[in-house]
Amino acid sequence: MRSNPIVGSGTSLQAWNASHHLAELPAISAAELVPVGKRAVIVAPHPDDEVLGCGGLLQQLAELGRSILIISVTDGSASHPGSALWPSQRLSVVRPQESAQALHRLGLPLHSLQWLRGGFADSGVAGQEAELREFLERYLRADDVVFSTWREDGHTDHEAVGRASHQAAQACGCTFHELPIWTWHWASPEDSQVPWYRARKLHLSPQMVARKRHAAHAFASQLQGDPAIGLPPVLAPYVLDRLLRPFEVVFL
Repeated sequence: MRSNPIVGSGTSLQAWNASHHLAELPAISAAELVPVGKRAVIVAPHPDDEVLGCGGLLQQLAELGRSILIISVTDGSASHPGSALWPSQRLSVVRPQESAQALHRLGLPLHSLQWLRGGFADSGVAGQEAELREFLERYLRADDVVFSTWREDGHTDHEAVGRASHQAAQACGCTFHELPIWTWHWASPEDSQVPWYRARKLHLSPQMVARKRHAAHAFASQLQGDPAIGLPPVLAPYVLDRLLRPFEVVFL
């Protein structure tokens, strides 16, 4: 879509709170999104997207006793380009560990949760889209409900993962839904580029938001930049605020 929409501090939480489109979204429940007998498959471009995009949904699915498969497409090793503090070798180890801690903080039953790591190149998924689609097709079943990042989310990896997930879900006969994550940064509150007609709101209890916030703070690498090279944190406070509202949005 746009060349690089993820710049600056983005659209403020206050602006989103005043959005008529967002306020008027129809509600949906986790039980409606993933009916009895279905498995939820969360396809995350990087370790943390599964929590930031649908940490509340994951909690609700666990309470319902639904089967869950999380697929981390990359290890997130390119989040701090040029950093000696956070080199790619360190990040490739640390970020999956952060994800495991975050899922534990959400209260998910890790003994029964399936979690796959794809090992695709961070920031290079678009160049491996066909391979990712084939990889996903090996693990998807017709009774799956697949959740991935929106195909127009603004980050190249998010968009490529969304496209590959959509194609794999179609090939396997799965239901497919999309999660906006970086959309909240670049879009405007009444933005016509956002498919509001497909959007549904999943309400979260205060306890669920608190657990999601606690889980988000497990991503220490993303909460830190590298001052030596002027690199700000990926998850600056204003980014987290937009992702830790008392609801999550799903595009059907």
